[in-house]
Amino acid sequence: MQIILSVGTFSNQIKFKPYPPIQILSAPLKPLSRRTTTVVRSMTSAEESDVGILCYISPLPGFRGILKQRYSDFIVNEVDMDGNVVHLTSLEAPPSEVAGEKKEKVSDQLEKDYAPEIESFRTLVGDSDAEKLKIFIDQISSGVKTNDESIVLSPSSDKTHRTAVHNFFKERLKFLVTDTVDGPDSSSKCIRVRLNSGINNNARGNNSRKRKDRGQQQYDSRGTDSWPDNTGKFLRFYLYKENKDTQEALGILGKMIGVQPRSFGFAGTKDKRSVSTQRVTVFKQRASKLAALNDRLFGIKVGNFCYVDEELVLGKLQGNRFTITLRSVSSDAEDIIRASATALGKNGFINYFGLQRFGSSSIPTHLIGAALLRGEWKAAVSMILDPREGEKDVTRTIREYYKESGDIEGTLRQLPRHLVAERSILYCFQKNPGNYLQALLAIPRTLRMMFVHSYQSYLWNHAASMRVQKYGMHQVVLGDLVYCKDQEIEKETKFSNSECEDGNGNDTHDDCHVDELSVIDLSEARNTVVKVISEEDIAAGTYTIDDIVLPLPGSRITYPLNDIGKIYHDIARKDDISLTDGAHNSKEFSFTSITGAYRRVFQKPKDFEWELLKYTDANIPLAETDLDIIAKSCTSTCVGDSNDKEQIKLQNGCSSTSENLDDKIERSAGFEETESVREEDIHREESLGAPKALESQMALKLSFTLPSSCYATMAIRELLKTSTSVAFHKALN
Repeated sequence: MQIILSVGTFSNQIKFKPYPPIQILSAPLKPLSRRTTTVVRSMTSAEESDVGILCYISPLPGFRGILKQRYSDFIVNEVDMDGNVVHLTSLEAPPSEVAGEKKEKVSDQLEKDYAPEIESFRTLVGDSDAEKLKIFIDQISSGVKTNDESIVLSPSSDKTHRTAVHNFFKERLKFLVTDTVDGPDSSSKCIRVRLNSGINNNARGNNSRKRKDRGQQQYDSRGTDSWPDNTGKFLRFYLYKENKDTQEALGILGKMIGVQPRSFGFAGTKDKRSVSTQRVTVFKQRASKLAALNDRLFGIKVGNFCYVDEELVLGKLQGNRFTITLRSVSSDAEDIIRASATALGKNGFINYFGLQRFGSSSIPTHLIGAALLRGEWKAAVSMILDPREGEKDVTRTIREYYKESGDIEGTLRQLPRHLVAERSILYCFQKNPGNYLQALLAIPRTLRMMFVHSYQSYLWNHAASMRVQKYGMHQVVLGDLVYCKDQEIEKETKFSNSECEDGNGNDTHDDCHVDELSVIDLSEARNTVVKVISEEDIAAGTYTIDDIVLPLPGSRITYPLNDIGKIYHDIARKDDISLTDGAHNSKEFSFTSITGAYRRVFQKPKDFEWELLKYTDANIPLAETDLDIIAKSCTSTCVGDSNDKEQIKLQNGCSSTSENLDDKIERSAGFEETESVREEDIHREESLGAPKALESQMALKLSFTLPSSCYATMAIRELLKTSTSVAFHKALN
């Protein structure tokens, strides 16, 4: 049973000592190139001060609290472009599948006379191909079996003409499907025509025959399937996951329905150690097919199906709604906790890029980005491939094996598939040994650019800290940058899309050292309009501290016209990097070819709520997930004896052991056991041997919404005044 201690404001009679300002930036910064070896060997991951996270807004003292003691203490619900919070509310497919109901049979389509279509086709391709098509249709209509499953039209080197032929079949003869095969010579192609197996109940699927039996050409039915014209071609559904990252969850779904993970579209990745709900799209899949997976999925559920015309892409979200529970909260005075929570809602926090932006390994991604910007290709490759502290023993052993032996093939056989950058480099080395730049360019672009974006974030964090230290947090000053007021609507959308951050405070717990959030180039912010604060602006009072932005370096941004603009160049220069000139011929790794963007310095959470709770059992959840609510709904509809209830639950897609806030049970036994669950089991076993009168503890539950470019962990840092690193909170736990 949870007990609400207090909600809301704090007493104005309490006085606190000002939190001392941090002046780390006044110390001289050494070039990253000279610091790399020391940094890599002396830490398991970047600390906040290493990446410019130095200051706080509130002068209130911090307090103790554990972040993510349970993964259900960190709940993330995506917010779509219309401002709607995404909640999983149904696990069922729509009552009637429109796409399935209106599916036509081939026999029905062939009852009509296609003579007009044949004559139109004759004017397009000539007599020979028209007669060939007529005979083919007659054979299909008569039901006569033939060895020819397809016909091949005359070769053509005119791509425009071939496109017109493809479109003719799509518009006039939808029961047939076309693709392109090689012609008799290298300059020509032929169009192959076959029966559309997607609408033939008796036809074999397009994957039923080996490719070698089809002349090495795989039929491409994308866009030519018998999908109803009045039904969106993309199935959109809500993905609910527990203790899994987005890519892992989609990989599981893809394997179960037979599509590649890249077939899924989504707006942003969500944290692994969390419970999250987000939108996903997939091309031409039936809702009933995915809904049927729910009984077999562990730690994943899908639902709220509908058909849409557009695929989801990265950045197509307004933000995320967070429900975060800090456990074992304690302070010298309870009023400090209340005051801090209220201050966070009122004043917000410094909008730093969180630690997860810089990776979770002993080699922060901004160090690799700095090497790329300097043109040090070999050094960058080494930082990606070399052994590192804090990794799982098996991965470290594989890295050491390659470093000692240079055996590319043997290393690739052992290297985990999620280490995409490492595998890409090694595959390139097989074909181009010693070509380090080519190896780096073999890494998927969104991934390799993440390293450069990380260095941009490193500079931005330092500039933000300097802005707070030098000019405070209460007013705009001459030379500050702000979004133009007449760009109010545009700036929110542009900025949200430009960074494609889902801001869910990712702290990765596996071997992957990349930041899944920073996967999109910042070029979409190029139309965002900013201005430099003048004396007239200050006198008019048009702009406030909330309007201030700072740039992420690039070729199309403006720097502040005060001391803060200078800090960018000073830090970059100490790292032997120029923000205005290219140091090498690879444009991709140069600020002269990167657009850049702008980011708010101060961020206030929206729809902010908080409450203090008391609990005695650490295994009891203190916040409801979407699945908990569905399970409650299922429970309320159950009637009859227990066996009947279980059957009704399962029919509704609910786990028979779903967790309820009032039940002192662990997460559903149907979910995959993880290391974190096993740790919680140990805690439970220890508590069983303890005295029955368990010590009462306090928790702080927070709910708020942030734009897609913000990090929830930075809001938590403002409260606790402690590090947000994984290692720190593991030690507390």
